Amino acid sequence: MLRTPPQLFEDFEAGLMTREQLHAAMAFHARTLIEEVVEASENPLAAWWEGLLAKKTASRLAGRHGEKRIRAIFSALADVPDFFPAQWLWNAHHPDVPLFCFLRLRKEPVFRILSVTNDAGVVTVRLEYGSNEKHETTREEFVLGHKLHGGLEVTARRTAT
Repeated sequence: MLRTPPQLFEDFEAGLMTREQLHAAMAFHARTLIEEVVEASENPLAAWWEGLLAKKTASRLAGRHGEKRIRAIFSALADVPDFFPAQWLWNAHHPDVPLFCFLRLRKEPVFRILSVTNDAGVVTVRLEYGSNEKHETTREEFVLGHKLHGGLEVTARRTAT
């Protein structure tokens, strides 16, 4: 299972991994980012189009639900242990990283928000991720509740239809 950088640092500080293991794991994340940059530079038109679609979608999400709420949702999803898109969402609480950077609408592996509902403080998020092929995409629904000291946490997770 791929661990996010904050999870890696927690493991290191708890003594569960050596400094060399931490560096190797962080190097993997760095290589992944570099590969994305190289891929974008090889096909700038596709990267521009993906960015444009992501900006429009992020703007719509922020307009409907508020940027703070969407960032809180992404941060809560990043803490789910076996949630594959967590590797892109782990720094969603940083306001200096644009919201659209966390969405992957057409480029695999995709990460799309299908719906967000708020019912008496309980937030339900339907999303899809993984393959761009509709019949192979993973669709899930997460129920999030408010933490005692602020923020959201996932309280239930189920396969969405």
